[in-house]
Amino acid sequence: MSTIITEKTLYQIALTNISGVGVALARNLMQMVGDEEQIFKESARNLQKIPGISIRLVSEIRNREVLRKAEEELKFISKNNLQLLFFTSPNYPERLTHCIDAPILLYLKGDSNLNYKRVISIVGTRNATRQGVEACNQFVKDLSAKFSDLLIVSGLAYGIDICAHRAALENGVPTVAVLAHGLDKIYPSIHRKTAIEMLDKGALVTEFPSKTDPERFNFVRRNRIVAGLADAVVVIESGEKGGSLITAEIANSYYREVFALPGRVTDPFSIGCNRLISTNRAILLQDVDGFVNHMGWDTSAKPQPKQKELFLQLTETEEKVFNALNNTESIHVNMLAIELNIPVSELFFTLLELEMKNVVKPLPGGVYKLL
Repeated sequence: MSTIITEKTLYQIALTNISGVGVALARNLMQMVGDEEQIFKESARNLQKIPGISIRLVSEIRNREVLRKAEEELKFISKNNLQLLFFTSPNYPERLTHCIDAPILLYLKGDSNLNYKRVISIVGTRNATRQGVEACNQFVKDLSAKFSDLLIVSGLAYGIDICAHRAALENGVPTVAVLAHGLDKIYPSIHRKTAIEMLDKGALVTEFPSKTDPERFNFVRRNRIVAGLADAVVVIESGEKGGSLITAEIANSYYREVFALPGRVTDPFSIGCNRLISTNRAILLQDVDGFVNHMGWDTSAKPQPKQKELFLQLTETEEKVFNALNNTESIHVNMLAIELNIPVSELFFTLLELEMKNVVKPLPGGVYKLL
């Protein structure tokens, strides 16, 4: 399925091409002006009234080169049957909408469904050991045996990333690769065959337009998408430094659960995982059953109907949370936020109020249930 090209599509692309306008400012422009096309047709005087918009930025917005580059990109998109997910689109990944620095535009090749019920990002070292590869394969295999509504996300890099994608393909699980460059290339090129196989049941996703090379700083930007798309980030192996640790830190800042596979203290490729666990920035990953329990995904126990106390006073938001929890045994806070369309940061305050009213009980791993 290709993008339905409209007049606004051109301006959506152009909005990401304005020099000096990042994600936050682009969102601010949309909020103040109200329409991506109108941003480029608004008078210079009105644009200068918007907070954060200087005379120089007004000049950049009105630069004809911005729209010319957008027209070129639009031709590339049409020629290669790509899809665009603008942040106001109903197909935009729901989990990303809760991330303050989420991209305003995603380029996609393949299946545009990024809103599976359960999404796991698996990351790790590029120098994966045999034990790490085996652990990754087993984790995906065991998880796929439990759930059919599962999506595996990673970054198509050497080591654990490509292992996660291939394990997903082998077990019939959709998988998405988030790239640090445009969709006119595949990096590393040796993974092209796997990338093509993923298009049948998955996708390649990036925030970068064509002709963008895989520069070092693009990978950090890529990592925030890997973290934001998922309910949980699983770090299989990591050295003392590396991109997977950055992804884990970002995931923590997004209130995502982080799991790490422990290793021997003498193993250089387990230093990062062991440190995440010892500093309480990750949950120790032992097996799929433990993972599922922490995520509150155990479907074996049937929920029992609960009834609210007759005279309990709840606010409108608290009532929504109560009703959602009343339909399940337990649920992870990220899934609850998506279901209710409430920012996670705001939801935490509501859950705290309900906890103080003896209505909800927090469980390990960011899971909540009614008392």
